[in-house]
Amino acid sequence: MSGDFDVVFGAGSLGRAIARESISRGRKVRIVSRRGGRAPEGAEARAADVTDPAAVRAVCEGARNVFHTATPDYTQWEKLYPPIQRGILEGLAGTGARLVSAESVYMYGPVEVPMTEDLPHVAKTRKGRVRAELARMAMEAHEKGRVQVALARAPDFYGPEADVTAIYGERVFNPARAGKRVDVMGKLDVPHTFIALKDFARGMVELGEHSEAFGQAWHVPCAPTPTQRELVTLIFEEAGKHPKMGEAPSLVFKVAGLFVPIMRELAEMLYQWERPYHFNHDKFERAFGKQPVTSHRDAVRETLKWFREHPKEA
Repeated sequence: MSGDFDVVFGAGSLGRAIARESISRGRKVRIVSRRGGRAPEGAEARAADVTDPAAVRAVCEGARNVFHTATPDYTQWEKLYPPIQRGILEGLAGTGARLVSAESVYMYGPVEVPMTEDLPHVAKTRKGRVRAELARMAMEAHEKGRVQVALARAPDFYGPEADVTAIYGERVFNPARAGKRVDVMGKLDVPHTFIALKDFARGMVELGEHSEAFGQAWHVPCAPTPTQRELVTLIFEEAGKHPKMGEAPSLVFKVAGLFVPIMRELAEMLYQWERPYHFNHDKFERAFGKQPVTSHRDAVRETLKWFREHPKEA
């Protein structure tokens, strides 16, 4: 591949969705992962270690926009995420390529109001502090003129291919398809914003189209906020099954977290699922106009279709 094109770091569900969205807009796309796995149709796959600035520079030579979705194992964020961020930022410095980086809202910590981009980064959790540091590194690189950066933040996502990497992945969709009980983290009846995977991808690619997006954080537009009960009920309904659901006791996560690393990581984020979690994206639409978003019913149908076509034991 030569000339003007886009690069996507990370070949997980979000990275692949971004590649498809960019291709749909007529762009050439290179998707980069450590092993150079299978790329979506129309994209080129390359292997690179993104902690190595020289490797980053080599795969991004001539790129217009770079979309950063590369994420280490959930239990290894403190150790592995900063080197990834550093490698990408240093590798892009001076290349002319612009960076759109995918983020969560962990850096805000517990909040009592709808989340907006101007909230302070006061999280006390390990992953919240990591997220705050990554955002700081990115904005510092932008302010110093090393690389143009836009930060794209989204709430919890679900969608096709998001099986083991999403809270609402195989642990929710597979039992629901089979008519089995689903036990959610936190509370069933508090509002919790979710985003369809393709809307997260669309929002990131849209940011890359606007020069004025760089140097800022943006909340990506998504469908109205449901409760977990409403979303899980919708999943059962679209699967043609009678809803069966409950709440996994918080104590289970906290006790298991003493011995099981992934449970320890989930336990520290329980607050997001135990209190209202409203995500506001007004800033994005004021700047770039009303955006298309996928209804939860349509997103659930698309996700169920993918899980039916890629069956695992429920």
